[in-house]
Amino acid sequence: MTYVITEACADSKDAACWEACPADAIHPGPQEASFREHAQLYIDPAACIDCSACEPVCPVEAIYPEEDVPEASQDSIAANRDFFATRTA
Repeated sequence: MTYVITEACADSKDAACWEACPADAIHPGPQEASFREHAQLYIDPAACIDCSACEPVCPVEAIYPEEDVPEASQDSIAANRDFFATRTA
């Protein structure tokens, strides 16, 4: 299991989750050059340690455990994975 940021984060990009993440799994962070280029933040499924620290601090309730992502937001699972696939390619 990993956590997923859904499209509810789009255009909000509140960095509370980034600050709370002890594994540095949330990107792009506010310090990254690409921060402004992306509409939302993403959780790296390979780096996420499933600690859930990000979930309660999200002001727009955009973060879910992968198996609990609402049906209407299922595309967010692939969007998170795809974001990191393009960063390492």
